[in-house]
Amino acid sequence: MRSFDLRERDVPEPRYGELLVKVRYLSVDPYMRGRMDDADSYAEPWEVGAAMEGAIVGEVVESRSDAYDAGDLVTGNGTWANYSLLDADSVSPVDPSIADLPAYLGVLGMPGRTAYFGLLEVGEPDPGETVVVSGAAGAVGSVVGQIAKMNGCRVVGFAGSDEKVEWLTDDLGFDAGINYKRVDDYRGALDEAAPDGVDVYFDNVGGPITDAVFTKLNVDARVAVCGQIAHYNDEEVPTGPRKLPQLIAPRAKVQGLLVSDFATRFGKASEQLGTWVASGDLAHRESVVDGLENAPDAFLGLFSGDNIGKQVVRVSGR
Repeated sequence: MRSFDLRERDVPEPRYGELLVKVRYLSVDPYMRGRMDDADSYAEPWEVGAAMEGAIVGEVVESRSDAYDAGDLVTGNGTWANYSLLDADSVSPVDPSIADLPAYLGVLGMPGRTAYFGLLEVGEPDPGETVVVSGAAGAVGSVVGQIAKMNGCRVVGFAGSDEKVEWLTDDLGFDAGINYKRVDDYRGALDEAAPDGVDVYFDNVGGPITDAVFTKLNVDARVAVCGQIAHYNDEEVPTGPRKLPQLIAPRAKVQGLLVSDFATRFGKASEQLGTWVASGDLAHRESVVDGLENAPDAFLGLFSGDNIGKQVVRVSGR
């Protein structure tokens, strides 16, 4: 049974207020998995047979708007295709002097804003606190850790390979990294990496890593639940031992996170992230897969940990 089809259609023509954009890069993200099921979720499921959607960066080739001209670079929510129609009011300009185009799907896009608001508004880190990040070498986690360091925190990251851990500690400034694929005792690893306990936990993963972190939470700890990728492909989510009692003694706060809740302040976050990137204070990395036809493989690679940093697909151009 095929899960994805590659189809050819005529290039669409823009109507008034629309842009025809030649897609340079498209984003693949874990949240897309949830839209492939009809289970209750915060996002509507996709219709079977409909074109996949997601963030794209591209070049305007035809404009029916006074806001943009042919040749302008923009980012917005489009389709997995060579060309995409976007409402001019829904896109943002891209400045390649700040960062290469793929960065606008990662550190300067939705993942970067998720990290910014999720850590600062939900996690509320204070200098000297310990911040633990799961999925730390991904698009969101890698930004979370660096912002936590800027705020004077000790930062510990979980990642799935020695190469990823080295990137976290050697390049991004994390104080410690744990390769969860080489460690059997997560609690013991946390005793060494976070000897003073955990004040803020940014959870991108769920599963046994989160179970272990819950046992190390300090009084008044904050947990930002951003993702649960460990369970996205489960047909039934295992219950396991009940974990809520572990929140009582530390009086920990656990809060789910949807970046869309902060939409009215996206501009502020994007400006700050851009300043940090331009100054070199915020590093980023993209894993690039070439070819629209390989977008499904790039997407599936998210669940096996193939990517370091943001996973993107190069559709055309440099």
